[in-house]
Amino acid sequence: MTPIDLNADLGEGFGRWRLTDDEQLLSVVTSANVACGFHAGDAATMRRVCELAAERGVRIGAQVSYRDLAGFGRRAMDVPPDELAAEVAYQIGALEVFARAAGACVSYVKPHGALYNRVVHDEEQAAAVVEGVLLADAALPVLSLPSSRFLKLAEQAGLPTATEAFADRAYTEQGTLVPRTQADAVITDPEAVVERSLGLARFGMVTSHSGARIPVRARSLCLHGDTPGAVDLAHRVRARLESSGVHVKAFV
Repeated sequence: MTPIDLNADLGEGFGRWRLTDDEQLLSVVTSANVACGFHAGDAATMRRVCELAAERGVRIGAQVSYRDLAGFGRRAMDVPPDELAAEVAYQIGALEVFARAAGACVSYVKPHGALYNRVVHDEEQAAAVVEGVLLADAALPVLSLPSSRFLKLAEQAGLPTATEAFADRAYTEQGTLVPRTQADAVITDPEAVVERSLGLARFGMVTSHSGARIPVRARSLCLHGDTPGAVDLAHRVRARLESSGVHVKAFV
């Protein structure tokens, strides 16, 4: 059975405001998608999360975003490609400073929110993110949906790639995520999330929003850190996977 990585979006705070329980989640996940200051996160938060991740042997990933603190990176934006590439490289570089200081490094890159969904199908924006990653480090792996243009362009550019799945998000029959603006886009029943996690890890299958069974082959499974009860849910998912014989291991 192929090992599965568990990743979570962490460091999603700013100043005195904190959204994610970073310390507790870092005791469960194997990869941490750390906010780099554009949708959330600040210098002190990035430093703290990198130190905690390094202490626990959790891989550090740069979660790059559109520059949208007010909208948490979830608002659609049109950013010129050259500007977007520079901003992606800038975010990776900022996180790398704190990762290195903690005795680790940035191990991969994952877009966030509106940018994540945009590069699934938008060739120009996807190419700009790839260019930004190449500017920062031409050997950095990238993480995204199996069907995304971003992964295809990254592969063509020689970047290592890994596929990702979401147990707490509804899927379309095309294998993309149902937009958060639609009803039932987020799966809130904990038992359903646990069962979907197991189905994705063991069989590479998930039930779509319309009820169809669709293949979603993924090396990493995302557990959202801003979900109510996120820590308990993460523990339940990992326990269920391991008790079912699934080896939980970082993908890099």
